[in-house]
Amino acid sequence: MTRIGLLSDTHSYLDKRVFEHFREVDEIWHAGDIGSFEVLQQLREYKPTRAVFGNMDGGDVRYSLSEFYRFRVEDVNVLMTHIGGYPGHYNPWLLPMFQKETPQLFVCGHSHILKVQYDPIWKMLTMNPGAAGLEGWQKVQTLLRFVIDGAQIRDLEVVELGKKR
Repeated sequence: MTRIGLLSDTHSYLDKRVFEHFREVDEIWHAGDIGSFEVLQQLREYKPTRAVFGNMDGGDVRYSLSEFYRFRVEDVNVLMTHIGGYPGHYNPWLLPMFQKETPQLFVCGHSHILKVQYDPIWKMLTMNPGAAGLEGWQKVQTLLRFVIDGAQIRDLEVVELGKKR
């Protein structure tokens, strides 16, 4: 069993409450627009961290991460990128990747819209944790927590950090 804390779109602001809500996770995943290498370092120093760069990330973050990250946690094949879309509205460059090897879990950020949706066409779960930072139009900072247990993705929790200040 692997407990995951998922966030995106911190835009150089890492709310200290993230550490409280991710205290019990085994891994942190960041779906891009980290904003600064310092934020990435703080996450890495706290827990093992998997991340991709986003469209707003500068060279220091881009040079240390990839745009696409395909990995496996237990029996779940994961694909993470920043600008991904959602079922029926994926970015076109992803379709060849899906055709080559469809992930069971597709993770993205960018929209600042928290959305978890099963895609019956590709037979995969898509997750976007919304935005954990203060930049952007979203009114509430959000995170996700969930468990990967063998081939199961379960115990999904939405964490609202509260309204942006």
